Amino acid sequence: MSTRTRPADGAVALAEMKEFAGFAKGTQRYIRRSLDIGLDRRDAVKRWSRDPAEAASIRAQERVYRRLDHIRTYVPDDSGLDAMEPLMAPLITMTAFDLGQERLTCFASYRFLYERLVGANIRPWLPAAFCAAAALPHLHPERRRTLLQSISEAAATAPGWSNREPVFYPEWVEKVDMTVAG
Repeated sequence: MSTRTRPADGAVALAEMKEFAGFAKGTQRYIRRSLDIGLDRRDAVKRWSRDPAEAASIRAQERVYRRLDHIRTYVPDDSGLDAMEPLMAPLITMTAFDLGQERLTCFASYRFLYERLVGANIRPWLPAAFCAAAALPHLHPERRRTLLQSISEAAATAPGWSNREPVFYPEWVEKVDMTVAG
């Protein structure tokens, strides 16, 4: 019997890469864009906008993501109602914005993004924030149905959550010319 209790970081990174690869291309793009904004990696408007409407959407996302520092600060160590109050309103608001962009198509893509934006300690709070935001009236009823049906019973009723931080943070990759001169 092995005494090792967690997979090597390489195996975890590979599993996270496979999960990311399973998302639709538009979802992958939105996650990378959101990480650039939320982790302040680079100028998101310059990198991601293809037209004025998308530039305006990115600027709106930057304004909404200003809540990230507050959210990171107020993730509670316990599940007490008093401890959750400063966290949930900004988390639900930010989640509602992201779901309204119609690029995060399921709970898995939402969880993938928010674990990286906030950290592993946000995991216990994600099902509640997702369900609350997915049920808000700003979303079309069919979209609400699709989102709410995407969260599994296991995710919604988990007795505990891993505190292992994500390993894989997807980034923009420039196209490389693979032709060989010869």
